[in-house]
Amino acid sequence: MNAEPSGRAWHTIVIDVLKRHNVNLVTYVPDNVLRPLIEGIEADPFFTAFSVAREEEGVGIINGAYMGGTRGILLMQTSGFATLANVLASLPVPFQIPTLMLVSERGTLGEFNIGQSMVARTMRPVLDSLAIETHTMTRLEEAEFILDRSIVQAYATLAPVCFIVSPLLTGGKVFAK
Repeated sequence: MNAEPSGRAWHTIVIDVLKRHNVNLVTYVPDNVLRPLIEGIEADPFFTAFSVAREEEGVGIINGAYMGGTRGILLMQTSGFATLANVLASLPVPFQIPTLMLVSERGTLGEFNIGQSMVARTMRPVLDSLAIETHTMTRLEEAEFILDRSIVQAYATLAPVCFIVSPLLTGGKVFAK
């Protein structure tokens, strides 16, 4: 589930595609599911990466960086998305800023946290209502294609995009009794 025959894991694919597209600023809210991705980014001198207190802060930072010529991405989990509707509707959507977001999907497939489940049911409808392109990555063999083509499209059309990383791809977070 986490690595293909070539030995590349999902998080390695994400790092490779971000580098290919010169997306070198990474803001994130710490998340256990995204830990291998965050650790890989933090260890790579290509990236400038740091945690933010809130997801809205991350959007503001990568949007400001874009206006200064730097490409960035925000990493978060599903529950953190709940705070973003206003900032997305106020900044990247009306001002056509290609905002890249990657969300570790919680709230499905055996989720144990009711808060995660509630946000999981509203995340896609909110993104759809803002006309933000979304792609749920569930299969390793599709991840590179989805990331690569969607980043090209985001910068060509000056539009935000949200990558939702399914537990089918990452293994998700498991309830420990």
